[in-house]
Amino acid sequence: MNYFTGFYPTVRVDGAGDGIVSQAGGAILASMLRGSGLGAGLSEALGPWRKPFARHDPGKILTDLALSLATGGDAVSDVDRLRNQPEVYGLVASDPTISRLVKVLSTVKPAQALAVVNEARAKARAHVWAHAGEDSPLHGVSAENPLTIDIDASLLNSHSEKEDARPTWKKGFGFHPLCSFVDHGIRGTGEPLVTLLRPGNAGSNTAADHIQVVRDSLKQLPEGYRVGRKIMIRTDSAGGTHDFLNWLTARHRNFSYSVGFTITDAVAKMLPLIPKTGWTRAYDSDGFERDGAWVADITGMLDLAAWPKGMRVIVRKEVPHVGAQLRITDIDGHRYTAIATNQKKGQLAVLEVRHRLRARCEDRIRNAKDTGFANLPFKSFAANELWCHVVMLAAEIMAWTQMVAFTGTKARRWEPKKLRARLFEIGGRIVSHARRTTLHLASTAPDVQLLIKGMKRLAALSPP
Repeated sequence: MNYFTGFYPTVRVDGAGDGIVSQAGGAILASMLRGSGLGAGLSEALGPWRKPFARHDPGKILTDLALSLATGGDAVSDVDRLRNQPEVYGLVASDPTISRLVKVLSTVKPAQALAVVNEARAKARAHVWAHAGEDSPLHGVSAENPLTIDIDASLLNSHSEKEDARPTWKKGFGFHPLCSFVDHGIRGTGEPLVTLLRPGNAGSNTAADHIQVVRDSLKQLPEGYRVGRKIMIRTDSAGGTHDFLNWLTARHRNFSYSVGFTITDAVAKMLPLIPKTGWTRAYDSDGFERDGAWVADITGMLDLAAWPKGMRVIVRKEVPHVGAQLRITDIDGHRYTAIATNQKKGQLAVLEVRHRLRARCEDRIRNAKDTGFANLPFKSFAANELWCHVVMLAAEIMAWTQMVAFTGTKARRWEPKKLRARLFEIGGRIVSHARRTTLHLASTAPDVQLLIKGMKRLAALSPP
């Protein structure tokens, strides 16, 4: 006997539904585009690239692409999910129209086009952060509590012959972009600043690329937060190069930094000489002492004359987790890692755990790959650079929405996949009455009240 037939109800299905919106929750992202001024800013910035008598605005086309990625798409054609719901997302261009715009922006002064897009992003970011107040990344920023910019690279595989796709160090084929993100701390997620698209054979520790990413990242910050110890640059060991650290610590810049430091032979020789009293307990990400992990400052044991003045080297040793492979420099059955920083104040354990929290940058890159970054859709390198900016737009409007609409709630830290499943994919019905259009959200959705409260909070965000 087949008992499974009674597990699910049998329903009749037809296609006669009217006024149904399947991505109704995504309306909150459209509200953020309006309130932040990003949509209007892109429209104005890309005006020179708009053809006479064109029906579709270039800025609207880019924001439509960003919305489609934010709500779950990963290709240009996925904008169709918005096209079928004009009551919520307005008039959406056809795929050929979008392709023509991408071609124009990537062939007619492409560097200038990306520059004006970035200017619009920076202006909108400053406006949203100012509105967010205590919930923005700028709240409480000081030399002891700097605004943190994380820099990390990732590999993007290409399955066709795209322009500048090259073999990668992992024996793949594609690209090796270098990205930067602003860390929102434990209360939130983070938001992208720069994506420098590079060929797959680009070096991991190329100082010139790191410098370029920092330069462009600073342009995305509000005035008054573009120089000095209030900004900390955080990278893995790829950023631990002489040229990069010398550039960061130049007198007219004087940034804070925290970078991975390679355990060279000179460092390895000092590890057995560290006295037991030199080790202190390491902290976990919540600020509590962690069993089986210790940190020590070995700056005075090393010859750092060739490095920038004021650099400190902090070593961490820990009991390796099950299955971990020890390196030749590891001794006494412990795994050793090191960081370099010019931060003067703070306990060693605090400085070390602050550096390890850069792992959140890897989460940001993973989320970006879940938002259209995994596969670059165009053959042209310039067009794929534009696509990277669309991905950043999608990630930004989600991060800003979480910062303003969901502050103080569990949704402030949700990743894109959960935001879509719990909020953006809430269904609804469009009803028009007395020349007014109302979107009735599904009352049975578990988080519909959270979404409605967020929409009310966004209503207070007016364009600059």
